[in-house]
Amino acid sequence: MSIPRTSVYLDYNATAPLRPEAREALLRALESPANPSSVHAAGRAARDVVERARAEVGALVGVPAGSVTFVSGGTEANALAIQSAKVDRIIISAVEHDAVTETAKVSGLPVEILPVDGNGVADMAWLAQALEAPGKALVCLMLANNETGVIQPVAQASALIRAAEGLLHVDAVQAAGKIAVDFSALGADTMALSAHKLGGPQGVGALVAGTRANVTRHQHGGGQERGRRAGTENVAGIAAFGAAARVAQESLASTAETSHWRDALAERLKAEGAVVLGEGAARLPQTLCFAGEGFGSEVQVMNMDLAGVMVSAGSACSSGKVKASRVVEAMGRSDLAPFALRVSGGWASTEQDWIKCGDAWLAAWKRIGARRREVA
Repeated sequence: MSIPRTSVYLDYNATAPLRPEAREALLRALESPANPSSVHAAGRAARDVVERARAEVGALVGVPAGSVTFVSGGTEANALAIQSAKVDRIIISAVEHDAVTETAKVSGLPVEILPVDGNGVADMAWLAQALEAPGKALVCLMLANNETGVIQPVAQASALIRAAEGLLHVDAVQAAGKIAVDFSALGADTMALSAHKLGGPQGVGALVAGTRANVTRHQHGGGQERGRRAGTENVAGIAAFGAAARVAQESLASTAETSHWRDALAERLKAEGAVVLGEGAARLPQTLCFAGEGFGSEVQVMNMDLAGVMVSAGSACSSGKVKASRVVEAMGRSDLAPFALRVSGGWASTEQDWIKCGDAWLAAWKRIGARRREVA
């Protein structure tokens, strides 16, 4: 289903529309169905498609193709990394995605929460002290937050973790394809990626693993993905993932330029009393999180939708539920958590989309203010 042309879609952090290049690769792969494990000509052709995409995804984060294991999405990639780690305890940042926090909770290992400051940036002094405790630690620190867009000091954390002989898992689902990502420079041991966040299809992702990582198969069966994940590969989805990764990498400069549109909207909103969250930290160029006190997140989403503007309140991975943002709460702004809204653009967004978004929100904000004055 396509998005109506009269609508404005600014919910790319939930799912980006399929890029034309990804659609073309998807359809091409579907026209030549074959099992990439088959040894005949059609099977070898399917294997070539998978391996070409593996190289394209690897190039997106600066790793060789052999470091990439294809999985069903970011959630499975995060789970596979955490479940495979041979450690005594887990440290996760307070703003991690549920895919990380929930997996850590059921790991059977002690779990510690790495706090963040008022901008949502992880506390490195706290981490350094925590790493002095006995027991090998797996630290899970996302590269960029899905709600606020705040970019974490992953390389700095990696230096501390390696000095303590720990492991680092990086959820780069939101960052990849929006900012330059260098797996080695970040010092990650494992990294999660997802196709549908950067213009590929839903249902396909990847786990990137470095030389220090141990990846243990948790889905059993055949020997696909070099024994790391059993099951016939999603050839068409993987082909589209590779194409989306390639184009996203080529478009990083133009993506960076969209920060001007985001900042212009932020200034309009702040002038009318809204609070921009994470403003004091480095952020993804196309992500804006803000709050209008007293204007409930769910009410905002509905008002915006009625105005033809599609945005989200917090993470879009909670079965359609809208609730107070635990990310904003972790930033010490529980007072604003029920009122947070996320606007996120991407490859097909225009400056006019951001302007219309501001028009719609400000109109609703003024209506809410008028009602309050009537009640008072």
